[in-house]
Amino acid sequence: MSPSRDPERPLKVLWLARLEHRINAWREMWARRSGRIPTVAAFPGYGGADWVRVLGRVVIPPRARERGAGEYAGVRGWRSFASVPIGFARVTISVDGATHEVVADRGGVIDTEIAATLRPGWQSLRMSVEGGEPVETRVFIVGRDTRFGVISDVDDTVMVTALPRPFLAAWNSFVINEHARQPVPGMSVLLERLVREHPGAPIVYLSTGAWNIAPTLARFLRRHLFPAGAMLLTDWGPTHDRWFRSGKIHKSENLERLAAEFPDVKWLLIGDDGQHDDAIYTDFTSAHPDHVAGVAIRQLSPAEAVLAGGRTVVNNHAAAEVPWVTDGDGAGLLEKLQELGLVESPKH
Repeated sequence: MSPSRDPERPLKVLWLARLEHRINAWREMWARRSGRIPTVAAFPGYGGADWVRVLGRVVIPPRARERGAGEYAGVRGWRSFASVPIGFARVTISVDGATHEVVADRGGVIDTEIAATLRPGWQSLRMSVEGGEPVETRVFIVGRDTRFGVISDVDDTVMVTALPRPFLAAWNSFVINEHARQPVPGMSVLLERLVREHPGAPIVYLSTGAWNIAPTLARFLRRHLFPAGAMLLTDWGPTHDRWFRSGKIHKSENLERLAAEFPDVKWLLIGDDGQHDDAIYTDFTSAHPDHVAGVAIRQLSPAEAVLAGGRTVVNNHAAAEVPWVTDGDGAGLLEKLQELGLVESPKH
């Protein structure tokens, strides 16, 4: 161990991680004793010509919602966090005429890549646990000739949060359902235009939100007519060296992964200036300018910026060497992307 490293911090975090594991094991034991059974909460994933990235989570849902996967999809607010995660569960995935068995991580999260040859566009696969009823989910297959894609943040980019950051995650996850949330004006129109002009282009919603909110997020996107896309969220809780997982690392690692998985795709990166999107996108575009078609940053209002803890704008984007636009809503971003030729202007 390096002399400059605090010897207490890793021990404390490891202790917290062990405590979390014991609590979940105790909850699982009592849930099973009461007759409740695990199910898979499946999330939309994506893939290439000969592989798919399958995403989901193994949980025992609250008793009132345990009548099947469709019922689990209705869990919202605090009920999503009342579900018991089943760590290291063995999950069966059926896709492309083959069956694969994978193991969830200690938080019950399934994030695995398996071999499959599927047609471009949305395709279905099935997942089951402990011989239970299979749950169907979808993956978006990116065609070999696809050259454009969209990666979008969620909070304050497609969804107005307007809450102090320290309370944002708890309030959104434990209290509010998707009916009470409001979309950022014009953003669904912008994303829909991008999809319409680039048939076969993947959309990835990359957020620091917990996997628990995935069903609520999916319903919100459908309700407000956002185009369907893969969702890359994260798992809360302690790791071997942190009290909580880093949202910045989560986003940066997934950007790097997408660039490696689709070397011929150029991504339009969409975010806001109230978190770290500006800095993360600047770093990524500086390192991989050939993988970026452009960057669109939504500017928070003064009130939103105060609640977000200020702005995190990088004032010099020269190193990025890609088109960069900013505005307060989706309509303004769309207009500026049209001026740059990244979106077609309407024909009169």
